[in-house]
Amino acid sequence: MKAFLTLVCCLALTSMVHAEDQNNKNKKPKPGQGGGQQHQQVHQKTVTKGTQHFGNTTGNQLHTTGNKTTFNKTTNVNKTVNLNKTTNINKTSFNKYQIHNYKNFHAKMNPAIESVKFNGNYHIVGSEHWGHNYVVFSNYHPLWHDHFWWHSHYDHVVLIGGGWYYWNAGYWFPAWGYDPGVAYYPYDGPIYTPAAGVPPDQIVASVQSTLQEQGYYQGDVDGLLGPLTRAALADYQRDHGLEITSAIDEPTVSSLGIS
Repeated sequence: MKAFLTLVCCLALTSMVHAEDQNNKNKKPKPGQGGGQQHQQVHQKTVTKGTQHFGNTTGNQLHTTGNKTTFNKTTNVNKTVNLNKTTNINKTSFNKYQIHNYKNFHAKMNPAIESVKFNGNYHIVGSEHWGHNYVVFSNYHPLWHDHFWWHSHYDHVVLIGGGWYYWNAGYWFPAWGYDPGVAYYPYDGPIYTPAAGVPPDQIVASVQSTLQEQGYYQGDVDGLLGPLTRAALADYQRDHGLEITSAIDEPTVSSLGIS
């Protein structure tokens, strides 16, 4: 009987040891798990002005350039994303050159520019071939009358730079004979102006300054339609496909953007 009890005790002790060993095996951590042994990859994002850098990124990446956004699939690469936006603004205006206002401008006689002489038979050469926009030039003939006649026929007669001018249908013309002692005219012919309120020297000065900024005119802005100004007008008209009148006509003023 004693031997039997001893055998039972030994079997029970063996069973308990085996159960304890099995329990310890179940508590062992699986590969890749465990508090102190767990490894987690942290992706750092560095932001600089205008550019974002994403280091060692795996999978789908956001690629942004300007206003366009695309997704690029990459593996373990350093990706630089440019966030700088470049905007090209095409500025369109009627005239890219500054138009100066010569409202208070007053021309003066220039001894370096000789005045033309009155010639009742004068005709602007070639004007008959310039087309319907230039009829005023082909029809122009100098007139000689006293100041009573000029004032009785035209509402706008002004003294500009040593000579008298009258305004008619958008153009200024020399008022020959208004005052024979004050008859300085660097140019004998029509001068276009958008309105009667703009005297000829002011429109000439505006044209000179605009041609000067565009590189056509190298002289002074004096409000006188002398040889240098007329040569500059001819060059501008030639380059822009206009009739070469060497004068201030409506198509040229419109092309220059002066109003």
